[in-house]
Parts: sequence; structure tokens; C-alpha cells
Amino acid sequence: MAEKDPKMYDSETETKEQNLNSPETSKELGSDTSSTGEVTEEAPKATQESIENEEREYITGLKLGMVVVGVTLVCFLVLLDTSIIVTAIPVITTQFHSLEDLGWYGSSYQIASACLQPLAGRIYTNFRTKWAFLSFFFVFELGSLLCGLATSSKMLIVARAVAGLGSAGLMNGSLTIISSSVPLHKSPPLIGIMMGFCQLGIVLGPLLGGAFTEYTTWRWCFYINLPIGALVALLLIFIDIPDQAAKPPFKQVFNTIIHNLDLTGFVLFAPAAIQLLLALEYGQSQYPWNSATVIGLFCGAGGTFILFLLWEYHQGDKAMIPLSMVAKRNVWSSCLVMMSIFAVTLCTSYYLPVYFQAIQNKSPMLSGVYILPSILSQLAVAVTSGALIGKMGYYLPWAVVCGILTSIGGGLLSTLTPTTTTGKWVGYQILAGAGRGAGFQTPIIAVQNTLPPSQISIAMSILMFIQTLSGAVFLTFADVIFSTGLKDLIPKYAPNVSSQVVIAAGATGIRDVVSTQNLPGVLKAYAKSVDHVFYMVAAMGVWGLIFSFGMGWKDIRKKKPAAEQV
Repeated sequence: MAEKDPKMYDSETETKEQNLNSPETSKELGSDTSSTGEVTEEAPKATQESIENEEREYITGLKLGMVVVGVTLVCFLVLLDTSIIVTAIPVITTQFHSLEDLGWYGSSYQIASACLQPLAGRIYTNFRTKWAFLSFFFVFELGSLLCGLATSSKMLIVARAVAGLGSAGLMNGSLTIISSSVPLHKSPPLIGIMMGFCQLGIVLGPLLGGAFTEYTTWRWCFYINLPIGALVALLLIFIDIPDQAAKPPFKQVFNTIIHNLDLTGFVLFAPAAIQLLLALEYGQSQYPWNSATVIGLFCGAGGTFILFLLWEYHQGDKAMIPLSMVAKRNVWSSCLVMMSIFAVTLCTSYYLPVYFQAIQNKSPMLSGVYILPSILSQLAVAVTSGALIGKMGYYLPWAVVCGILTSIGGGLLSTLTPTTTTGKWVGYQILAGAGRGAGFQTPIIAVQNTLPPSQISIAMSILMFIQTLSGAVFLTFADVIFSTGLKDLIPKYAPNVSSQVVIAAGATGIRDVVSTQNLPGVLKAYAKSVDHVFYMVAAMGVWGLIFSFGMGWKDIRKKKPAAEQV
């Protein structure tokens, strides 16, 4: 059943809100009182939110299924777009004679997406959810079209940035739509389905990119978004998606942009995020970490971020990222758990293929098949845990299970050697994947059940920014750990081989630059270097376990009225 048109801001609405917040009304509604007879603050808020939830109409049946399929496809495309270009980049650099631009094909997308994500939360707060979501998706599709039509390296980089700007509002918008479409206690299974299936994009990206590049053209890495985008538009455009809170009328759009979006905060935040990500990008590939360029970017990011925090403190609840919201234990703990889970996911997704291609000498396509145990177990447990959270009511046990299994799984994966049997690496992957699946949606559910509906879209944007930041930071850490391991271990196990030559050859070119006699030692050094990355993965699992206890012990099931309980 679709929602009625949202209420506009008028005097009648303000009067109702004042009546709901008054002590007399709170007592009539059954608010809790202290021993001195004073009305507590939490009870009226909870009662008001429960009344708003009861009055809101949600989506059901076929329409709900269409919405879930639509937003899941969008999230799949977003994650696919981050990884599909990896296997196409060598051909692109050859065609455009642009080897020096190699890093920008990925970083321009990530930087543009990261700097806009917090502002996207404000956009969803102040404009109709469906139309804001479709607007972001249109920009994403436009960027994909321009990527496919690119005639030069510079055009491709700009087009990737356009697609990144569009992607900034899609993951958080999808989560906002699901939380608006059903009562909160029914959202965990749907979030589990969405998060489980969209993760396939990370794994399928390199496989599809390689297939398109080899059998058609690399341009289909971007054109593939267009027909799927048309299907998404058909699924969503005719469905009236509810909003979590009343939005200003469209005629006030100019005033809303100027006064409600905190554009000054965005102007301060965007340079801070860009400088940080550029420092990580440059330090990873182009400049030494102790160079003036990298250090200057880190200092600039830190200084600008301090100015941003001071401005946000001045803005209070009108801030792009309200500090009072982030200061809540459930919120910042959920952000740190999300950072842990995404770091584990990305590092595992990137370095397991390195193990299979470099050490086991498997093709890129077959290495994708070999990591299916991890992905399939993650998908199965994500859907199952989402359903059980909705049934049992508690998300914290699943976050704890996630921390335990991901740390154990990372520890077991750190024991991989050139001779590890198939049964072992399959079992290790199943364990690690099950851990990620158990916890992926828990930070989202915790935040949604901590904050009022009007703040959920902002919180979802913060969580998505944490994901992006986690990927940039911890993949950089992983690259440093891996490269340092090779430099230290190759002289130990293959003293006649230059570590620089092996590193320059890449994961799939080892056997072209190393003799048969020296190959076993190099492979052993490679395996141990991959193992060092999984030491960090195990540590991030422990990180998630520790901070999961700050997410709160809360029953999210719908509470029955007192009359029914009697």
C-alpha cells in the first residue's frame, strides 16, 4: 500500500508536535515517570515516534518486491563499477597511451563519491526520497554513458568522476528507501538480501571486465549500466515511496538549498576528503610517503577537517554531520564496526585472487570461481541473519559473531602456503564469508533503531562514507604491507632474484621473469606476503568484535500496546 502525500510544514502540524511534546500529553500517552513524579525525556520521544510509525503507510506485496529488486540492482551496479575497470585498465592505457593516468581511473571515481556522500544525507533529509534517489542514479548513468563514449584519457577520468558523484547518494539512498518502505522491525531481512546480493558486484566486476575487454570492448564495462538502469527506472518510477519525515514543499526548493543543506560545511569537508584520499593515492603509487607532496596533503586534510569540525559544532543540529548525532555511542560504535567489516571484505576480495593467480597460477576467471565459497557463504548468512534478527529482535549477537568469525577466518587465511589443499582454503573462506554475512547489516540496523526517522538518511550517508574511507585507507595499508613483505622476503627465500623485478612484473607475470630454479622461493615469499595482509584482516576482525559491544543491546521487534499485553 503506497503512502499518502507527506504533510507540509504548516501551523497545524506545528501545533500537533507541540501537543505531543507537552508533559500533559505525555502523561496521557502513558509516559514513564521517575520516583519524584517528573516525566522522563525518553518516554515522550519514543511515544511520539511510535505514533508516527503507526500512522505511516508502508509498501507491501508486489510493489515492495519491485522496490527491493530495484535498490539491490542499483547497489550491485555501484559496487560493480568500483571493480569492473580493474581488468580493463591495461587495454585502456594502451589505447589512450596513458599509463601515467592509470591510478586516476579508479581514484577519480572514489574521490568524487566520498566528498559528496555526507551532503547526500542532507539532500535526502530535505527532498522527496524517491526523486532524490532517481536524480543521483541519473547522474551515475550519465557518467557511465560518458565513460563508454570517452575519446581520450582525460575525458574518461572526468566521466568517472561524474559517475562517482552520482554513486555518492545511491547506497545510502537504497538503505533510506528500505527503512522508509517497511516498519523498522521488518527491515533487517530486506537489508540482508540487499547487502548480500550487492556484494557480488565486487567479485563479478573483474570477471565481467575481463570478459568484455577480451571478447567485445572495454566500453561495455560502462555500457552494461545503461540497460540495467532502464530496468531500475521502470521498477521504481511509478511506485509512491514513503518518506520518513515531512519535507518542505517544492516551491521552497531554493530556500531549502541555501538554508538547510549546510553548503559551507560541504565546502570545508570536500577539500579535506579530497586531500586525504589524494595523499593515500600518491603515497601508494607516485611519491614516497615522506615526500613534501604527501605530507603536505595529509597536513592540509587535517587542518581543513579541524575547520570543518568547528563549523559543524557552530551549526549544531543544522550541520551537514550533526556532531550530537555522531557523539552517540551506538552511532560511533556502528561506524567503527562498519569500517572493520568493509576493510575485511575488500582486503579479502583483493588479495585472495592474488594468491590464486600468482601462487596457484590460475587464470583471472578461475580465481573468481575459487573465491565463490567466500561470497556464497556471505550471501547465505546475510539473508539468514537478517531474517533471524527480525524474528529474534537483537542485532548485537550477530555483530559479535561477525567479529569472532572474521578474526578466526583471517587468521586461518594467513596460513595459506603454495601447497595448501583445496579443502582447507575452501573451509577458511566459508568461515570468513559467514562472519562477514552475519555482521554486514548490523551497524545499519543499530543506527536506524537509535536515531529518529528525520536523521536516518544523514546517518546512512555517514556509514557509506565510512565504507569508502575504509576501502581507501586499508587497501593502502594492505598494499604497503604486501610490498614491504616482498622486499624483505624475496632476498631471504630467493637471494638470486631482484625483488624490484618481481614486484614490477605483477601478480600474473612472476613466471616470465623468474627462472624455474628460483620460482619456489619466490612463490613462498609471495605467499607469506599475502599472509601478512591477512594478519591485518584478522586484527580488523578483533577491532570489530571490540567495538560491536558499543552498538547497544536493544530489542527492535514491534512492541505490543499495553492493552494487548494484558
